[in-house]
Amino acid sequence: MKDGYDDIINLPRHVSPTRARMTLYNRAAQFMPFKALTGYEDDIAEETRLTDRRIELSEGEKELLDQRLQLIGEMLPQERAEVTVTYFQPDSRKEGGAYLTAMGQVKKLDAVEGMMVLVDGRRIAFRDIYKIAFRKASAKAFRDEAY
Repeated sequence: MKDGYDDIINLPRHVSPTRARMTLYNRAAQFMPFKALTGYEDDIAEETRLTDRRIELSEGEKELLDQRLQLIGEMLPQERAEVTVTYFQPDSRKEGGAYLTAMGQVKKLDAVEGMMVLVDGRRIAFRDIYKIAFRKASAKAFRDEAY
């Protein structure tokens, strides 16, 4: 029985004299899936990323934070306070943000700008502070209840 391709089935493969052979990487790239919507996955990931809402403090909680900041300010000229501050960091891309905790020594309280400046250079706005625990640098333990 004779097939329709018997005359060409055993011929050598054609090699172009003018074009270089394609690498396996480039050949494989021809068959990679096509993404018509570039950045779509990133947009979906951003939209589904969770953010926290800012917690509004009561007047009593605001007064307590104010008292703690005043105590830290009174300590500063002579001694630095070691603090653990929980604060709200607004999200730069969408509504909401995240609550972060910073630990370190307070370098200064800037009442003009409304900022707490830590020795490592971090700046935390007073309006973003949710909770403060502190101690004198020479003290042994944090005292959250008393201060």
